[in-house]
Amino acid sequence: MKLFEYFEYTVSAFAGFMWGLPLLILLLGGGIYFSFYSRFVPFKYFRHGVKILFGKYNDPNDPGEITHFQALTSALASTVGLGNISGVAIAIQMGGPGALFWMWVSAVVGMSTKFFSCTLAVLYRGKDDQGNLQGGPMYYIENGLGKKYKPLSVMFSLAGLVGCTVMFQSNQLADIIRNQVFIPNGWFESNVMMGNFVQGIFMAILTALVIFGGITRIGKVASFMVPIMVVLYLLSGLLVIFNHITEIPSLFKLIVYDAFTGEAVMGGAVGAVIIAGVRRALFSNEAGLGTSDMAHGAAQTKEPVREGLVAMIEPFIDTIVVCTITAMVILASGVWQDDSLNGVTMTTTAFIKELGGFGKFLLLAAVLTFSISTMMSYSYYGSKCSGYLFGTKSIFYYRCFYIVTIVIGAMITIEVVINLVDGMYALMAIPTVVGSVLLSGKVMEEAKRYFSTLN
Repeated sequence: MKLFEYFEYTVSAFAGFMWGLPLLILLLGGGIYFSFYSRFVPFKYFRHGVKILFGKYNDPNDPGEITHFQALTSALASTVGLGNISGVAIAIQMGGPGALFWMWVSAVVGMSTKFFSCTLAVLYRGKDDQGNLQGGPMYYIENGLGKKYKPLSVMFSLAGLVGCTVMFQSNQLADIIRNQVFIPNGWFESNVMMGNFVQGIFMAILTALVIFGGITRIGKVASFMVPIMVVLYLLSGLLVIFNHITEIPSLFKLIVYDAFTGEAVMGGAVGAVIIAGVRRALFSNEAGLGTSDMAHGAAQTKEPVREGLVAMIEPFIDTIVVCTITAMVILASGVWQDDSLNGVTMTTTAFIKELGGFGKFLLLAAVLTFSISTMMSYSYYGSKCSGYLFGTKSIFYYRCFYIVTIVIGAMITIEVVINLVDGMYALMAIPTVVGSVLLSGKVMEEAKRYFSTLN
């Protein structure tokens, strides 16, 4: 037990160190730099990005494995997930309502970050040892900046081997099923560990059936699951908001006020509020993380800027829309003031309080769908990291490791999971943002060329 406690302390200290002021400046500062350097031009073509998304410019003869829509939904399958359900609750629990404001800020500047990084993912696509096209930070750093920057590519990929596991998703899924299904019915009540183990095995088997089919199968499954789960969840959240419509203005006022005072939870520690918001925003929309760059790097297109415009839509959907609705449900219900609630338990309690039995059913269905879709998508990211480091023959063994971590995640504490994953995310974000900044001039050259053809 002491060994595990020491491991838990070490992981917590590591995550706390990585998520200091320098990383905060890198993520927010990088997004602000991209926004002003591009003169906000990508935002002007947001509508054009929507047209690209829905297939107006699709060409089956273009290089790549999946369509723009499948690339976006594959990325959204990982971004729109438990980060929106339990991640928002964790942000509010850690940083108060004001953390949501900094999630919004992070999302807006993150749209610019995604435009640059995902454009680079297609612009500097590389090939694996089988000659297949691949995209992602490890490839655009090495191909765009040269071999001397390869240590950054290796750093990203090594961190991605652990960061791209889904221990958080399996942990939170096991938590909600245990508390809402098993314990009320007397199942595994006396042996929680065994119950979590059984759940982990079930999740692992279900995920394995899809992930060994590669990105094509993941793209097909995600393009079907993601729109349904997002619409169902949003409609239910909007129903709660409508029931509290007169309170919404005061809740927005509370969010903005607390963002600059930190009085609600942190006792005036505004810096802690900002870190809580940015940290959970990165976990939710992945802007600057580099994971979704790998999915967009597989898109069928000859125009890198098109994929950058499609990728910009992700933070808007994920954080500005979905996370905001979740936060409004939590704040309107008042459950955020209960110190005993955290993560998915807080969000579940809010929906049950507002919608009764339907709220319980909704959250169970949403968490199940969100979790499984994320588990399917993230395996692709870790596989690409493994393929880059050790060759494509290693991908099968990495997927086996990935499946095992699903079971582990269901059994360990949420604190260890969050800190471990957050620490790895920080290590992945550094090379992604640094590489994107150094190559930003190339992106703008490509953008000017592409936008001139439209005009």
